[in-house]
Amino acid sequence: MKTASSRFQIHDDLTAPEGSLPILKGALSTAGQLPNFLGVIAGSPAVLRAYARFRSELRHGALTPATLERISLAVATHYRSAPGVALHTRTARGAGVGVDEIRAARAWASDDPRHHALLAYLKPLVTEHGRAPQHLHEEAREAGWSDEQLLEAIAFSSIEAFTAVVNVAGEVPVDGSIEEARTLRAA
Repeated sequence: MKTASSRFQIHDDLTAPEGSLPILKGALSTAGQLPNFLGVIAGSPAVLRAYARFRSELRHGALTPATLERISLAVATHYRSAPGVALHTRTARGAGVGVDEIRAARAWASDDPRHHALLAYLKPLVTEHGRAPQHLHEEAREAGWSDEQLLEAIAFSSIEAFTAVVNVAGEVPVDGSIEEARTLRAA
């Protein structure tokens, strides 16, 4: 049986360039398992460091984890990033986002009017290369999103777009898919 494989090497703490090791070891100690995406970008220590810093700063921003997961789901779905959709479906549930809201977020929508306005604003920024009608910006502001939150949402959608592009361009397998295939072969 053939297993899913990446166009890029998926590094771990044994194969990664030395410059990537501190971040990989930190990720392993925190999460226990290294996501395939991180293993891929570990092939470039500069990319891994930039990604880790950008993501870390945004995690300490003004947006809630549930909001960030909605954005992640929409972006991953837009780019058809199977690893992103799988990961963010799981983490969205952990952040308290219900199944119906996950489905809605994947379509740039929400039953919550505030989140719906944010996702409607972000959609053309991602799907139409940064061109959003003024009325969507105004509707997001009227729904209660501050400039700080809107800027963070734009930044977060851009890092999720980067993640999705790497996953798609590299044909990065869904986390755990290689291990599942090995288990099936061994059975």
